[in-house]
Amino acid sequence: MKSRKLGSSLAVSAVGLGCMGMTFAYGGQDEKDAIRTLHRAVELGVSFFDTAEVYGPFDNEELVGKALRPLRDKVTIATKFGFRIAEHGHGPERIIGVDSRPEHVRAVAEASLRRLGVEAIDLFYQHRVDPTVPIEDTTGAMAELVREGKVKAIGLSEASAATIRRAHTVHPIAAVQSEYSLWSRDVEDSVLPVCRELGIGFVPYSPLGRGLLTGAIKDHAGLANDDWRKTLPRFQAQAMAANERLLADFTSIARSKGVTPAQLALAWVLHQGDFIVPIPGARKLAHLEDNVAAAEVELSLDDLDAIGRAMPASAVSGARYSAEAMALVDA
Repeated sequence: MKSRKLGSSLAVSAVGLGCMGMTFAYGGQDEKDAIRTLHRAVELGVSFFDTAEVYGPFDNEELVGKALRPLRDKVTIATKFGFRIAEHGHGPERIIGVDSRPEHVRAVAEASLRRLGVEAIDLFYQHRVDPTVPIEDTTGAMAELVREGKVKAIGLSEASAATIRRAHTVHPIAAVQSEYSLWSRDVEDSVLPVCRELGIGFVPYSPLGRGLLTGAIKDHAGLANDDWRKTLPRFQAQAMAANERLLADFTSIARSKGVTPAQLALAWVLHQGDFIVPIPGARKLAHLEDNVAAAEVELSLDDLDAIGRAMPASAVSGARYSAEAMALVDA
């Protein structure tokens, strides 16, 4: 697997693995199957794994730690803090707000270290910007953890260009994580340019449009009852029907290149800059292997132009999040 750099210090595989779906939001996965997938990813050359305290909550970090501790010298583990989590409840309903107070940053880091069973967190992100806490205060608390050796590098998730700049003056930001795919391209206006300017890596989550760009999800009814995507505007029946029509030309391009739609979508993301490291999720080995192979797909300028015409972001039906969830995205 080819490697890329996040910031000045982290060298990781060009394609990482988002681990959220193994325990959270998409129906979960049997633990043995999840560990098998994680181990297979390492065999294939994947070295970058993404989790968060809120995925479960907590279960995902425990799973990732259990699977990857024996392979610690081969992997880079990223996790995230920034939500206030209720003691009781189930899954996403336990998320009751944001919290990036310096004392909370430290408490989460200590808890994440225990769950992961590692000596240091390789990349520690603020999951969502807390509008009640100056980003300088939060970044300062993260920087203290770096100085203490508990965290190696820090990052932000769904942060605006202005917030990124402010944080970077306190301590170098290694990576910014946001949703980015052919169907979610808001970051192209200002976030990607500031990352290029400041030498910050960019980590797209949901680079396959939460599965829509693979062509495997045909309708709303095909999702499990507990699949969180059922709550998203883009996955409502009318929006899915409209978006299905956009996929026809895109799928035709993939066929002409001899690749799957998922590989083409990932290759497109990878070709947007060598500082970009997507983290598609995968619960099935076949999907994992398909995603990893995308790192070898070469696209010409003509290919990129054809893909852009086939899949214009302005034509996508449905917002990527509900209004409530979008309120947590720093603008």
